[in-house]
Amino acid sequence: MSKKITVFLPYHQNDFTSQTIDAFQASSLVDHVYLMTNAPSGINKPNTADLTVANPLGSETFQKIAKASKTEYTAILIKDTLIDLGQFALERFVQIADATAAGLVYSDFIEIKGEAKSNHPVNDYQFGSVRDDFDFGPLLIFNTAALQAAVKAFESEFKHAGLYDLRLRVSQNNELVRVSEFLYSTVETDLRKSGEKMFDYVDPKNREVQIEMEQAFTQHLKAIGAFLKPDFKDVEDVGGSFPVEAAVVIPVRNRIRTIKDAVDSVLSQEADFDFNLIVVDNYSTDGTLEILNEIAAKDSRLKVLIPERKDLGIGGCWNVAVHSEHCGKYAIQLDSDDVYKDNTTLQRVVDVFRVEKCAMVVGSYEMTDVNLQPIPPGLLDHKEWTPENGRNNAIRINGLGAPRAFYTPVLRSINVPNVSYGEDYALGLAISRTYQIGRIYDAIYCVRRWDDNTDASLDINKMNAHNAYKDKIRTFELKARQQKVAGK
Repeated sequence: MSKKITVFLPYHQNDFTSQTIDAFQASSLVDHVYLMTNAPSGINKPNTADLTVANPLGSETFQKIAKASKTEYTAILIKDTLIDLGQFALERFVQIADATAAGLVYSDFIEIKGEAKSNHPVNDYQFGSVRDDFDFGPLLIFNTAALQAAVKAFESEFKHAGLYDLRLRVSQNNELVRVSEFLYSTVETDLRKSGEKMFDYVDPKNREVQIEMEQAFTQHLKAIGAFLKPDFKDVEDVGGSFPVEAAVVIPVRNRIRTIKDAVDSVLSQEADFDFNLIVVDNYSTDGTLEILNEIAAKDSRLKVLIPERKDLGIGGCWNVAVHSEHCGKYAIQLDSDDVYKDNTTLQRVVDVFRVEKCAMVVGSYEMTDVNLQPIPPGLLDHKEWTPENGRNNAIRINGLGAPRAFYTPVLRSINVPNVSYGEDYALGLAISRTYQIGRIYDAIYCVRRWDDNTDASLDINKMNAHNAYKDKIRTFELKARQQKVAGK
């Protein structure tokens, strides 16, 4: 093979960069290595040069890369880390790129944490893999012509969203192909658990980044014919055919440590309407059901349901509650290990329904430990949801906030996917395709983080499964919105 690859590496004066350069230059496929830096690197190696950039992930950086790369393929390392290429790794990347005519090729890799090595598989790219934190791994191999065409189509100059803008535009006309082989090793520096990483995108300190990501994604939606203008259908009021105005729904299985706190936070609510609490116990074995029955014997507002089926996830338990005779006009979520912020939460949620005539309301929440002591990042208000663009931006992000509340007739017409992860997200996307979602931007809910959270510490395979499911939901939703825009 002739020299087919130009390599671009970030440089921050780390000693390992020299090793990474040598790893790439050991391949006969590499023509040139550029160090992306904001100051002279001082590294003098054959066929190595500096590429002066201000923001490594900015639009200008990729414009400079597109101009500098003269080979068929462009390899970009998107974080400053040590890379150890596997046997004939670059040859394998090029083989797959040649065979598939892909716009971008990426692969599984081996992750090094301290002295430990572990396999890090990544997900296949779907039409709906549009979240800005999609895990490609740190090494991306672009078809240079596809990269240059995407850069030429840039509409904005981003400081942070340049790479995101680039890969979205590449995906509009090209396949993004995963090689399910562990082609290289890299050092992982972010050693936090999954539960500590998952809220980064709504951390207030990342607000500027999120605004740029929204702008890039909105341009993508318009390019693929899936952008929805803020034209919403009002819900139809069905009148007083419900036993109560609002019902709180808690699906639960084996939460003996937290369920009483959750129930108490509901039963202590003060409102100008009748409400109840429907707890669907999904065959707990730890004493949770016994606690619920004791409380229900003293307070008739608590309705404890046990599903007839034994194949239900959280979504299926929601369907049991929502289709029961006890459900109110509005169904309001509370997880079995969380609590409402104070005794005004239900009133505030229902007030939004009454004023805005919306089909769903999403609140804001505070992160706490199990003892309700605030922990970083504190208030999560999901301000990325706006009346003008929220239902478009919702497809980019990984969640919609809490608590989530629904107008029951709409919820019954859609039903909840019978899964235990992402069911609420799927509902929010489907509802927002037609109806407005009301918002409350100050904390009315406490999300308690503790070791038994279902997402506290997930292994890579479980994380990939969760992300792949949400990407599939996004795929379904994007296809539906394309049809809506096309008038089909």
